[in-house]
Amino acid sequence: MTASSWTKQHLLLLEPLPEPTLAVLAEHFIIHPFTNMDDLTKIAPDIRAIATGGSYGVAPEVMAALPHLEIIAVNGVGLDRIDLTEARKRHIRVTVTTDISTNDVADMAMLLLLALKRNLKANEQFLLDGNWAAGKLPPLAHSLNGRKLGIAGFGRIGQAVARRAQASNMEVAYFNPHPREGSSLPFEPSLKALAAWADVLVITLPATAATKNIINADILAALGKDGVLINTARGSVIDEEALLAALKSKSIAGAGLDVFQNEPTINPAFLTLDNVVLQPHQASATIETRLAMGQNIIDNLLAHFSGKPLLTPAC
Repeated sequence: MTASSWTKQHLLLLEPLPEPTLAVLAEHFIIHPFTNMDDLTKIAPDIRAIATGGSYGVAPEVMAALPHLEIIAVNGVGLDRIDLTEARKRHIRVTVTTDISTNDVADMAMLLLLALKRNLKANEQFLLDGNWAAGKLPPLAHSLNGRKLGIAGFGRIGQAVARRAQASNMEVAYFNPHPREGSSLPFEPSLKALAAWADVLVITLPATAATKNIINADILAALGKDGVLINTARGSVIDEEALLAALKSKSIAGAGLDVFQNEPTINPAFLTLDNVVLQPHQASATIETRLAMGQNIIDNLLAHFSGKPLLTPAC
């Protein structure tokens, strides 16, 4: 396309994007960062596109206010905060950043697991408090070698976690709606049975109505007092009250959590626990991945308004 043939379309920005991504978008679009519904009403008829994130999504009232919306480009893979039924009804295209963040998210799952099993937080505090210099030694930690790791959800990220766990000489099995074709790993059709078998349960499930609070008191009881829970999926898949009760009573050993319900104002009870490792939804938050995700958004938007096929459509 040439500069003379390109008409800048109006784009509503719902999630902050990296500056290099914004700079390129500004060359092709008139960008309107969202402020409030009153301000949006003034420009609503002009908006043809939205750039948002999986955690932000698109509020129903925002989508309803945009009569000429054509495309929603999502900076992520989560679609639980976008009404896809309404999007399809209105012929609004939706794109996601498919398979770009897979390795970073899998790395985060293993980072949380290692931090828990090797007492990373406690050992650092032990050093900072001067205990090592005073001739003391911290308690011994636990190895991953030979441990059993169960994965709930065996899509791209789940399979990437499996590869990393196997590299740490862990035994791996998975729960999924169906066996994954081409995988030689054991398939367990019962999540509760997988939890009972596993020393570590890693959650990589999508956020859907079927997976809401799927990690409940029964699953945590099956995981047991020596079990560890890791979640890099979505906060909605865990019954947080049940998890907090299990962590406080030490009926599970610990949890590594990158995602929560009610982000970013998470339940403050998590902040009082000593058997957790917490992250502010940072699994894909590397410079390299976020720039690649931003480029995916740019490429999908340009393809749509040029009449070309979308790179990574969700609907």
